[in-house]
Amino acid sequence: MLEDLKPELTAVKEQLDQMEISLEVSSKEEKIAELEYKMGEPTFWDDAEKAQQINQELNDVKISVDKYKHLVTKYEDVETLWEMGMEEKDDSVEEDVQAGIAEIREGIESLQLEVLLSGPYDANNAILTLHAGAGGTEAQDWTQMLLRMYGRWAERHGFSVVTADLLPGDEAGVKSATLFIKGHNAYGFLKSEKGIHRLVRISPFDANARRHTSFSACDIMPEIDDAVEVDINMADVRVDTYRASGAGGQHINKTSSAVRMTHIPTGIVVQCQNERSQLQNREQCLKMLRAKLFELEQEKKEAELAKLEGDQQKIEWGSQIRSYVFQPYTMVKDHRTNAETGNVQAVMDGDLDMFIRAYLSAKANHEI
Repeated sequence: MLEDLKPELTAVKEQLDQMEISLEVSSKEEKIAELEYKMGEPTFWDDAEKAQQINQELNDVKISVDKYKHLVTKYEDVETLWEMGMEEKDDSVEEDVQAGIAEIREGIESLQLEVLLSGPYDANNAILTLHAGAGGTEAQDWTQMLLRMYGRWAERHGFSVVTADLLPGDEAGVKSATLFIKGHNAYGFLKSEKGIHRLVRISPFDANARRHTSFSACDIMPEIDDAVEVDINMADVRVDTYRASGAGGQHINKTSSAVRMTHIPTGIVVQCQNERSQLQNREQCLKMLRAKLFELEQEKKEAELAKLEGDQQKIEWGSQIRSYVFQPYTMVKDHRTNAETGNVQAVMDGDLDMFIRAYLSAKANHEI
């Protein structure tokens, strides 16, 4: 009955009120007004670099406020529809009211994730790299499945995905791949995915239909803008060019447009082959190298801090973070938070938010 939906409407309103406090909507609106005032000044574009930074800051602040206001408007529409139904004793609107409540709750869950993002680089674009583990074709197929999974996740969130590098497997799958995932908070969300992903299934490549375990390593870095200082001495960087592989027409196989950079002091290697020109691939490689070196420096600082705080827990890049079991039962389980689901297909189609939310919540509460 329509009248039974009143408690649900009240609960949603309370969640929105709490969200207003958590998001600090009032202070953000003041910040938006301040930035818009600056942008209206006649000399605003005299310093193009500073103007671009302010413009980006304004966009970042407005995103969560606009999402919140959209949900409030949606709630008001749903409440009005419910009231009209009650006045006219018209239960036919019940389904629309329920759908509206469900949509608002989904939006609130999405905003709750953003509240948990407080890192200085969480708002940045992300650079995601996958490497197949030992196991040949089986591991390479698993890496391609993960590549698809993250592409679907990005699509769900309205992020754009650019493939910077992709090395196909010998028979099937992918040996390694690097993606630029562009969108507000892309790094903040995806930092939960860094580590080893383990697959257990009946191998489609085994004629005896035996169960196999495969591994793929995922690395996540924030894309660092030029305002952040990262010291790179190009004398320490070896630059190699080679012919790109894979699809791309005649051009891609006839010129040495692909670029590989090796940072000799650290042994870090990055490569890019998706752009048509060598110059563009060099720029992309430099972005990745800056991100890698920045990440290395951050890890050193965190290790020193942990030592000073007496934290004896060993956290390594190679830690196994999640298992995906296809047979003999279906389950995806995150070993850091114990979040799990039996709906493997939904996860492989990009439904990762429950794991991201569990990780960010645990981080915020210092549980991991």
